[in-house]
Amino acid sequence: MTSTLNLFFSPSQLNSINSPHIPTPVFPSHSFRPPLSPSSILVILLHPTIMPSSSESRYIRLKVINGKNLQVPSMRIPASIYVTINVDSTRRWKSALKVLSSKRLVAWGDAVTLSSRASPAFSVEIRASYEADRMLGGGEAIGKLKMSWDELLNHGGEPFDLHFPPVRGVHPSLTLKAVVIHTCDNQNDALSESLVDCQIARDTDAGHARLAKYVTRETVSHLNHAIQRFQLVLEQCPISHPDHAAALTNLAWARLKGYIRNDLQDIDATTSLFRDALALRPQRHPDHPLSLYNLTEALNWRHDKQSTTADIREAAHLYHELLPLCPEGTYLRSIAAGENGVDYVIDGCNNLPIDASDEGIRLQRVVLELCPLGHQLRHHALRWLAFAMDARFKQCGNIDDIDETIQLRREAVSMCPRGHAYCDTYLNNLASSLLSRFDHQGKPNDLDEAIYLYEALCRFPVEHESRDSFLDNLGLALIARFNEHGDIDDITRAVSLFREALTLRPPGHSHRDTTLNNLALALETSCDNLYVSEDLNEAIDRYRESLLLTRLGDPERYVNLFNLSSALCSRFTHNRDNEDVEEAITLCQESLAALSSLHPDRYFSYMRLLGAYLSRYQILHNPADLSLATENFRLASRHPTQGFPQRIQVAISWACQAEIYQHESALEAYQTCFELFDGHVMTRSSIISRREAATAFDGAQSLPVDAASCAIRSGNLRQAVELAEQGRGQQWSLASRLRTSVEDLVSANPTLARNYLELSKLVSDAAQNSATITNRAAADRAATEYRRLTRQWEAAVAEIRDLRAFSRFLLPPLYEDLQAAARQGPVIILIASQYSCSAIIIPTSGDPHHIPLPSISLAELTNLKDRFARAIRHASGMGPKLPRNDLIVLLRTVWNEIMLPIVNVLQQDLTLKLHSRIWLCPTAAFTSIPLHAAHPFKTNADGSKEPCLEDLYICSYTPTLSALVRSRQMMKRRVTPSFVTIGQGTPGAGKGKALLAVDSELELVHKLVPATANHTTISGDAATRAGALDALQQNTWVHLACHGKQDRTQPYHSHFVMRDEHLTLLDIMERDIPRAEFAFLSACHTAVGDEVTPDEVIHLAAGLQFSGFKSVVGTLWEVDDAVAKHVVEAFYKNLFKDLEDGDVMDCTKAAWALNRATHSFYVVVCYLVFVYSAVFLSTRMFIKALAYSTRLWPRLLLECLDSMSRTTQADSRHTGHPSFRLQAFKSFCTMEPRLTTASVINAKLKAGLV
Repeated sequence: MTSTLNLFFSPSQLNSINSPHIPTPVFPSHSFRPPLSPSSILVILLHPTIMPSSSESRYIRLKVINGKNLQVPSMRIPASIYVTINVDSTRRWKSALKVLSSKRLVAWGDAVTLSSRASPAFSVEIRASYEADRMLGGGEAIGKLKMSWDELLNHGGEPFDLHFPPVRGVHPSLTLKAVVIHTCDNQNDALSESLVDCQIARDTDAGHARLAKYVTRETVSHLNHAIQRFQLVLEQCPISHPDHAAALTNLAWARLKGYIRNDLQDIDATTSLFRDALALRPQRHPDHPLSLYNLTEALNWRHDKQSTTADIREAAHLYHELLPLCPEGTYLRSIAAGENGVDYVIDGCNNLPIDASDEGIRLQRVVLELCPLGHQLRHHALRWLAFAMDARFKQCGNIDDIDETIQLRREAVSMCPRGHAYCDTYLNNLASSLLSRFDHQGKPNDLDEAIYLYEALCRFPVEHESRDSFLDNLGLALIARFNEHGDIDDITRAVSLFREALTLRPPGHSHRDTTLNNLALALETSCDNLYVSEDLNEAIDRYRESLLLTRLGDPERYVNLFNLSSALCSRFTHNRDNEDVEEAITLCQESLAALSSLHPDRYFSYMRLLGAYLSRYQILHNPADLSLATENFRLASRHPTQGFPQRIQVAISWACQAEIYQHESALEAYQTCFELFDGHVMTRSSIISRREAATAFDGAQSLPVDAASCAIRSGNLRQAVELAEQGRGQQWSLASRLRTSVEDLVSANPTLARNYLELSKLVSDAAQNSATITNRAAADRAATEYRRLTRQWEAAVAEIRDLRAFSRFLLPPLYEDLQAAARQGPVIILIASQYSCSAIIIPTSGDPHHIPLPSISLAELTNLKDRFARAIRHASGMGPKLPRNDLIVLLRTVWNEIMLPIVNVLQQDLTLKLHSRIWLCPTAAFTSIPLHAAHPFKTNADGSKEPCLEDLYICSYTPTLSALVRSRQMMKRRVTPSFVTIGQGTPGAGKGKALLAVDSELELVHKLVPATANHTTISGDAATRAGALDALQQNTWVHLACHGKQDRTQPYHSHFVMRDEHLTLLDIMERDIPRAEFAFLSACHTAVGDEVTPDEVIHLAAGLQFSGFKSVVGTLWEVDDAVAKHVVEAFYKNLFKDLEDGDVMDCTKAAWALNRATHSFYVVVCYLVFVYSAVFLSTRMFIKALAYSTRLWPRLLLECLDSMSRTTQADSRHTGHPSFRLQAFKSFCTMEPRLTTASVINAKLKAGLV
C-alpha cells in the first residue's frame, strides 16, 4: 500500500523548480562533506509541464525506491531497515521495515505525497531496527540529510540517488523519485506523529548512538555511556514488559563489543543476557532467528578466547537451527553462513578430539548438515563424522556405524580426485573401513577393494610422508586374505612390507610399536601354517618390544597383550614350557580388565584365553582347564558386539572340540551355531549373498547332521529331529518367513497382522531390489536400508510373540510341530554325519524311532554317491552290447546297508501296511543317492523275487519337514484348477540342442488332461521367460517340457531354457504363487542340489515348491526326451484314471501315479536303457525302471528286441543280427545270475540262439 504524507508548498516555492539546484546535505557534528558528483545527487522527479501558474496548493509525490551500501555503524546485524522523512518536530513519515539483502541492498517502493503548504525544509533518514516485531526506540541511524524543497524539485521526474555520509568508508544511498500531482485526497491520513517519544525510547536511541561512536572511535567512555543507557532501559523494562527482550539484547551487544576489544572481561554475564532474550523469543517469533545469531556470536567469541569446547558445540547446534530460518540472499544469511559464522564453528568442531559418544556424533552430523553439497568444507565434515562413526564402531561393533563410515568416506574420496591434498588420506581411510567391515562381516568384496586401494597408495612416490602407514595397512590386508585363502605369497609379502615399514619408523618414532606388533602378527601367522620356530621366537620378541613401547594408559595396549598371549600359547604347544602358558593366561586376563564389558575386542581376549586353557588341557589333561576353555568358548561365541563371522567360527570350533573331548556342552555349541547362522544370514539382503555367507565357513556344511548325530548319541531323538530341521534348508526357511500365513493372527489381532504383512513386503522388496545393484556405494546404502527394515520386522515379530497363542511365531519348530509332516505316512530322516550314520523315523504319533546304520560310514556313503554318479555317466556313454553290472551292485548296496534296516522297522515296529505312503528326507551325501530305487535283486527259494522298496511303499521326497507341513497347510485353499503346458523344444542359438519330442509331448498331455480343466499351451516363440512366469502365476497345474540346467557353482542361477532368456530359480523364488498345486518338470537336472550345501536343497523343483506348488515331479540327471514322453503318458493316465465328470484333479495322487507309471513301463524303459543308454532320471523313476528290467523273463527280452527292430529303423541291421541278440541275452543273464538252467535254455530257444 502506498503511504501519503501531505506537505504544503507556497506558489513561489513551486515556481522555483525551474532553476536547477543541488541539495545541501546536513552532516553530523564531525561534519564531512563528500565530493558532489552525479552519483551522489538525490533525484526527485518533477514535471514542469503540468505545473499550474495559479496560486492553488499543489502536491509532490515522493517515492522511496531502494537503498544501497547500507552499513550499520555499530556493525550489528539489523532486523530490518527503514526510511523516515521528518517534516517538523511532530510530523514524520516512516517507510515499511525491510530486510537487508546480502549485497546490503533494500528495495522499498513506498511513496509519500507532500503538500505545497509544508515547512520550507525536511530531513531524510535511514535507520536500522534491531527488532522485526515491536521496536524499542528508533533504532540506529545509518545516515541523515536535511534539505529544502527547492533542492528536491530539480530532477525532471527521473529517479536520482541521494548519498549519505560514509559509514566505514562506504557511502549509503537512497534512490528516490519525485512527481508533481494536482490533488490529494485525505491529505492528513499520511501524517503521523514522531516515533514514540518517551524516556525509554530516548535512552535506547542514545545508547545506540553512543555504541556506534564507540565502534567507530574506539573510545571507552562511549562504551560506558552506551552500557549505562541500555542498563537504565533494562531497569525500566521488567520481565513482564513487552520490550524486555529488546532491552536485554541491546545491553548484551554493548557488553559483547567491549569484550571483543578487551575493554570488558565478563563474557559469562553477556552470554546469559543473550540466553534470556532468546528464551523470550521462541520459535516462530519474528526475532527468534536474530536472537539465535546473537547467542552464537557470544559463544564463538568466548570459544575464541577461552577455547571452551561446550561453546563451540552449542554454537553448532544453534547454527543448525538458525540457517534454515535465514532465507537465501539475506544479510543475516550471508553473515551466519560466512567465514566468521558457521565456517568458524565447523573448523572449531573439526578441531575437537574425536568423540564417539552419541552426543559427539550428533554434533558431527549437525556440522555435516551445515556443509551442504558444494560447500568448500564438506569433505572435512565428512572426514570428522566418519572418524567419530568409526570410533564408535570399534567400541560398540554396530554394523550400521561401519556401513555409514564407508558411505561417508566414499563421498569424501569422490570430492578429492588424485592430486588433491587430501586424496591419499581419504583413500587410506576408506580402505581401513572396508577392512574393518570385512573383519566384522566377512564380505569378500570388501577385502578385495581394500587391498586394491592400499596397492594404489603404495604406488605413490616412495618419499611420500605416509608411506609407512600405507605399507603397514597393506600388510594387514594381506594377512586377512591369507587367512581366507591360504596363499603363502600373501603372508610372505606381508612380512616383507612390515619390515620395510619398520625401517621408516626407526627407534623413537611415535608409531614404531604398531609396526612391531603387526610384524609379529605376520610372523606368528606364518609360523602357525609353516611352523618355523625362528619365526615364532621372533614374533614373541617383537610383541615384547612393542609392549614396552606402549605406555600403560594407552587405550590400544590390550591388543599387544592378547597378541603376545597368543604367541606364547603357540610356543607352549611345541615346547611345553609351563611358564609360557601361565604368562599367556595372565596377559589375557590383563587385556580383559582393560576393556569394557561390551567392547568388541573382548572377543579376542576370550579367544586367546580359551586357546591357552585348551592347550594346557591337551598337555596336562586337567578337566578344570577344559571347563575354563568351554566357558571362554561360550563367552566368545555370544559376545554381542563382535561380528557374526568371528563368532560363528568360534562356535564351530567349540562344537568340534566338544566332540573330540566328549564334553557335555556339544549340543549347546551346535545350538549356538544355528542361532548365529540365522542372525548372520538375515543381515544379508539378497538371496545369493545369503548363500555366500552360509558357505564361507569351514566345517559349517556338516553342522546339521553332526548336531543331529550328537543328539542321537545323547539319547535325545526329539532334539535330534529339531536340530536337523533347524540346521537344514536355512535358505528356504529364511525366505519363507516373509510369506508365512497369518490367517489365525488376522482373527486374533488384525492390526499386528497387517503391520507384519506390510513389513514383510517391504523387506522382501528390499531384498529383491538389492540383487540388481552393482554400484558399491548404492549397495551399501541398500544394505543399511534393508537392515533398518529388518529391525522393524523383527520388532513386529517380537510383538506378535507377546500374544500367548503366538509365543512361538516363526521360532524353530518343536518336535510336536514337525510331527505334523507324518500325518499321511511316516517321514524318514537319513543322517549322514562324520560321527555316525543313521535314520530317524517320525511316525504319525509318538516318539521317533532310531535306526543305526553301523555298516556304512560317511566316507563309504560319499564313495557310494560318487560311484553312482560315475555309473550313470558311464552308462549313458556305453554301447548297447555292454552290461550295466555296476548299477545293480550299487542298488543292492543301498538296499542292504541303508533301506533294509529301515524297512524292517516300518514292517515290524510300525506295522506299516503294504503300499502305504512314506516320505524320505535325506541329508548330506544321502541327497545324491537314489534311495527310492533300492533293490535286493534277490530270488527266494520258491523262485519268487524279493520285493524292492517301491514294491512295498509309495515313496516321495521332501527337502525338510517344514516344507511338507507348509505344503499341506496350503492345500486347504483349493481353487478351480487350470492347466498350462509350457514347452520349448527349439531354444535360441547356443542354448542346447533341439528337443524334437516336446511338441508331441505337449499334445499328449493336452489329450490326457480332463476336459473340465481350463487348459492352455505355450510353446515356440511364445515360450519366453516372461510368458512362462506369467503362466506359472496364472495357473494351478503346470507341465514344463524343455532343457533344464543345474548351476552347481551358483544354484540360484539354475534355469529352464526359454526362447529368449533363461527362467532362473531366482525368478521363480521371487514369485508368490499361493494358488499353485502341481508341477511336472519334464526337464533335466531339476531336483539336483549343489555339492557345497547339499542340505540346503537348492534346485528348481524346490524353488517351485517354495513359490507355492504343493507337489512337484523333478529329475536328478539327464532325461532323454523320448523316455520322458513315455513316462509322462503313463503318469497322467494313472493320475486321472478314475476321474469322473465333476471330480476335481487331485495332486496328492502324484506319488502313486508315478509309482504306477514305473511299473507299467518296464519293457519300454528296458529297451531304452539297454539300447540307447538313455536314462530317465526322475527321483522316483530312473533306477526303478532299471530294477524292473531284471525281472523280465526271456520272453519279455525277446519282445524288447522285436520292439527295437520295429521302432528304430536306423538300428535294424544290428537288432536282428544273432550276435547282437546273443550279447544282449548274455548281458541280461549277467544282471540276474540266479536264473535257472531251464529258464536260460528256454530263453535261448525263444530268442533263436540255439
